[in-house]
Amino acid sequence: MNLNRENYINSVNLNIGTEFPYLVLDVINDNSYPRNPGFQVMHWHEDLQFIYVLTGVIEVRTLEASVQIRAGEGIFINRNVVHYVRRLESCHYNSFLFPAYFLEFYAGSPAKDFVDSMTNNERLTFLHFTSALDWHREITGQLRQLSQIEKDKTEFYVYEVLVRLSSLWLTMRKHVILPQEQRKSIVHLRMQKILRFIEEHYAEDITLADLSMCANISKSECARCFKLSMNNTPYKYLTEYRLSKAAQLLKKTNEPVGNIAAAVGFHQISHFGKCFREKTGYSPKTYREMGSARS
Repeated sequence: MNLNRENYINSVNLNIGTEFPYLVLDVINDNSYPRNPGFQVMHWHEDLQFIYVLTGVIEVRTLEASVQIRAGEGIFINRNVVHYVRRLESCHYNSFLFPAYFLEFYAGSPAKDFVDSMTNNERLTFLHFTSALDWHREITGQLRQLSQIEKDKTEFYVYEVLVRLSSLWLTMRKHVILPQEQRKSIVHLRMQKILRFIEEHYAEDITLADLSMCANISKSECARCFKLSMNNTPYKYLTEYRLSKAAQLLKKTNEPVGNIAAAVGFHQISHFGKCFREKTGYSPKTYREMGSARS
């Protein structure tokens, strides 16, 4: 997971800084509550993440692998893993994000070793839970209970969540064989260079030739790497990335929309507005106003 993470988007927990930084996203198709535009760009977060699919199918992609999660299945995504999630059909899923210290009980606890042994393993990027194994079914049952806890909150909500998360972790730690260190694939290394280039130059006019040159590969090989690692084209990914940066600026600054569009690489504000609305369902102005209303 040592991936020069500053070259990717850090998706920050909306509840960070609160007494209980536990974030649950209820996602139906492309709509999330709390609201999240869900740009399909590689991102990472310091939190641990579990996802439970209630209906439909989603895909989780890292730089080296992809997996489809179907209704009744779940996935664990380790902290600091560069990834993205997208739906493959009509779907409903819950995403649970929380800091690793939730599982350590108290400062200096020996339980920390059982957490660190997994969260610090760079090859343990994700775990897919199906119905094939007994302990997988135990995990998905616990994830289903977390979803139910969210629906039927009681006065014991915080404690119920912490107990369930600890139980989840204990089940995983008992059964997971930690992977040994392995060299990164050539596609992984090439994509690191390309995505770093996009991060540094997304506001400029970037061509496929520029992307291929930065990784010292052909244009066709560049397109193949994007297809293998992201199931996307370089152009579509670059557009998604620019829109995600624009969304951050709309929420965090008072810059005019036209200035933001230019700052992220859109030459025409009308084209920017069209792309932004297609992705989020809102105009840039409305998106900013909704963000201000929440703060």
